[in-house]
Amino acid sequence: MPHHVLIMLAAGIGIPVLAALNAALGRSIGAPAVAASVLFIVAFTVAALTALLTNPQSVAKLAMAPRHLFLAGVLIAFYVLSITWIAPTMGVGNAVFFVLLGQLVSAAAIDHFGLFTAQTTPLNWTRTAGIALMATGVFVTQKA
Repeated sequence: MPHHVLIMLAAGIGIPVLAALNAALGRSIGAPAVAASVLFIVAFTVAALTALLTNPQSVAKLAMAPRHLFLAGVLIAFYVLSITWIAPTMGVGNAVFFVLLGQLVSAAAIDHFGLFTAQTTPLNWTRTAGIALMATGVFVTQKA
């Protein structure tokens, strides 16, 4: 389990780095959507190679997967496009703070209701207080 924590910590560190790099690319070429497209081409290449090297037989199962699960691709496209457009004007830190707040709220709802076959973790007062504290932190950072 500790290695899972380290992997997710690294993924979390990568989100603002991704936002800063892609926003800078979009700004330098004057086209945020092109920068986002390049990001997806690179990401697709890395993910496809990883999939083919680690579990090639699963690719054939895609045709049987429920279609609504592919909406995750729409959500990641929305995130990358929005952070690439907005971070240069709002700042990477501010943009990521709001992304984090949205992640906390939606993650709490997904866990509480067990949506999308997630493990059910009830929303209790401690978790609610933590989300409220984070929301307060986002508000304070915007006023600074």
